[in-house]
Amino acid sequence: MFTKSAQFYDAIYSYKDYRGEVERIISLIAQHKTSKGDRLLDAACGTGGHLQFLRKHYSVEGFDLDADLLEIAHRRMPDVLLHLTDMTQMSLGKEYDIITCLFSSIGYVETFDRMRLAAANFRRHLVRGGVLLVEPWFRPDQWHTGTLHARFVDEPDLKISRMSISRSEGQVSITRFHYMVGTLNEIVTFTEDHRLGLFTDAQYRAAFEEAGFRVLYDAEGLTGRGLYIGEVVE
Repeated sequence: MFTKSAQFYDAIYSYKDYRGEVERIISLIAQHKTSKGDRLLDAACGTGGHLQFLRKHYSVEGFDLDADLLEIAHRRMPDVLLHLTDMTQMSLGKEYDIITCLFSSIGYVETFDRMRLAAANFRRHLVRGGVLLVEPWFRPDQWHTGTLHARFVDEPDLKISRMSISRSEGQVSITRFHYMVGTLNEIVTFTEDHRLGLFTDAQYRAAFEEAGFRVLYDAEGLTGRGLYIGEVVE
């Protein structure tokens, strides 16, 4: 998804409080996990922003479908095992005590059927007593089309302007990011399209319950977008 912007990902999202989010994640895991192990898999781990802090508390691995993002994560954490795969197709041949899917990455499955596949895969990779934490994307009633968005990076050797206008097709949000990136060598412009499914609360719950999770919902979550907590009880 970040085929053109991967190298600028951390600069664009430098505002994220990964450390603070991980502190909250640790608290939730302690409340909901009953298995004895500490094996954690971060789904759609990106450049490893959460993993770099989670690794201090758990035995961690991660995966993503974007090889360029994974390469950045690997440079950040060369000793962490990272997999190139998709959450709807993952088959890692092992089980974990915790799976996290954060920063609304679940939305990239785009359709409800593909979310059901992802939920089933998460369940197959979790031990009894394990826990799943999923940060959702916007619900259909929360997504407003025709709104203008912008983010800017102003560093001595890097200037970035990223703008977009929100739109949708059915239950899919569509964002075309327009980038202007300036470095000491050049100034370039490019666009990048991101499509994320707009799922209802009922759809999230149905997908996770069908997969075998007992589902709880934390309305505040990590960033105000809420958090689905799936407990493996059988």
